[in-house]
Amino acid sequence: MSWGIELWDQFDNLEKHTQWGIDILEKYIKFVKERTEIELSYAKQLRNLSKKYQPKKNSKEEEEYRYTACKAFLSTLNEMNDYAGQHEVISENMTSQIIVELARYVQELKQERKSHFHDGRKAQQHIETCWKQLESSKRRFERDCKEADRAQQYFEKMDADINVTKADVEKARQQAQTRHQMAEESKADYSSVLQKFNHEQHEYYHTHIPNIFQKIQEMEERRIVRIGESVKTYAELDRQVIPIIGKCLDGIVKAAESIDPKNDSQLVVEAYKSGFEPPGDIEFEDYTQPMKRTVSDNSLSNSRGEGKSELKFGGKSKGKLWPFIKKNKLSLKLGATPEDFSNLPPEQRRKKLQQKVDELNKEIQKEMDQRDAITKMKDVYLKNPQMGDPSSLDHKLAEVSQNIEKLRLEAQKFEAWLAEVEGRLPARSDQARRQSGMYETQNAPSVNNCAQDRESSPDGSYTEEQSQESEVKVLATDFDDEFDDEEPLPAIGTCKALYTFEGQNEGTISVVEGETLYVIEEDKGDGWTRIRRNEDEEGYVPTSYVEVYLDKNAKGAKTYI
Repeated sequence: MSWGIELWDQFDNLEKHTQWGIDILEKYIKFVKERTEIELSYAKQLRNLSKKYQPKKNSKEEEEYRYTACKAFLSTLNEMNDYAGQHEVISENMTSQIIVELARYVQELKQERKSHFHDGRKAQQHIETCWKQLESSKRRFERDCKEADRAQQYFEKMDADINVTKADVEKARQQAQTRHQMAEESKADYSSVLQKFNHEQHEYYHTHIPNIFQKIQEMEERRIVRIGESVKTYAELDRQVIPIIGKCLDGIVKAAESIDPKNDSQLVVEAYKSGFEPPGDIEFEDYTQPMKRTVSDNSLSNSRGEGKSELKFGGKSKGKLWPFIKKNKLSLKLGATPEDFSNLPPEQRRKKLQQKVDELNKEIQKEMDQRDAITKMKDVYLKNPQMGDPSSLDHKLAEVSQNIEKLRLEAQKFEAWLAEVEGRLPARSDQARRQSGMYETQNAPSVNNCAQDRESSPDGSYTEEQSQESEVKVLATDFDDEFDDEEPLPAIGTCKALYTFEGQNEGTISVVEGETLYVIEEDKGDGWTRIRRNEDEEGYVPTSYVEVYLDKNAKGAKTYI
């Protein structure tokens, strides 16, 4: 099958077809180019998405990524970033291996096509010229033959006429012979031109055109093969990144499998554990013996008689900071955190102090490394004075040493607080401690103690569950007023220590189990009651460690509605 033989007379159609082939190639190039743009846009959007959900440095979000579920999400974001990189690789490879190569090939193809069809048109013009020469020779031969016939007829007419002179007859005869000779010459020329044209026409249709069309056919077949190779490359470039994309997806699956709910639960314990012991059992109170006891309007339990509704504190506390240290009251009012984190429960305070100690140790190590580097540089300057003046480093060395000393003093201070907290944390025992409170009834002279369910909030304050039947809302006064009065507060009742409490923090007071003391300030929802042993010794104790008996008529006692 050859275009030169089968399509010898389809020059114009072949010209259109080859142009269409180039248009198809350029269309494919445009398609691949748009695909690369899509890949780049997709990769950019994936990277922006991954960046958008990355945790911000030095923020609360960064602390959340301690949990395994959040770590898995962070791994997913990182893998998606790598995933986006593979789409960028696809775009780059398609641009270099398909778009650039095909664009160069199209230019070469256009030049080759132009050359082939130029040769074809040149052959057409040559055969057309030969044809015109043949037509011209043929017309001349025909004209000369007609002229010779007319000259012969004129001669015969003159020769038959008796009235014509012999000279006229001879002239007509010579004219006829001349015309016949010209006709013979035209005939010979026509014959020669015809033979030449037939030869050229044979060469044109059997040699020149077949060769040109064969080259055009080969060019077109190479174009088709090139498109096929490009399509295959298109698929292979996608296939090359599949293993890496698979690794990205495997990384996401591995991150998902690494999620440990138990570990996350333990982290929640470490984050919010207060370090206090739960309340213990309630002691039995024998009401068969007469007792004189006043019932506080702020008691935590009441006798449960028929038809009497059970009262319970409702709502949540205002989340006040723990009143451990009186001297830090002003900073607490301004929303600042005490330097020793005394506003936090023991366990949380220990964690914060440990974290601060670790940070200071890292800073100390950094400064020591800097000091060592300066010392080495100074030694180099001493050995090679041309490199620098050793005395120029003395100021910097002294400054670094001062920083190290300051940081060490700071670390010692926090280590002392840490040792104090670690030595004070209560040990877990079989006999748990429970909070106790008192509820008041209007007519019953006796009171029952009941456990109070409390929830510890992260800032160290406590909240209490609401009763399903009714709520009694505490009309809390401003906590800041506690430290504004210089005069000693009057006693508003008494209390009995249920357990021994060692008050080691500033602002607290130690009590012995069974000891009776004066109550000068009630529990305002933060879990602490202010008591006094004598005029010079007062402080806070956990409300769950004492049993309170308030005087209704005492100044400062609050009434709950």
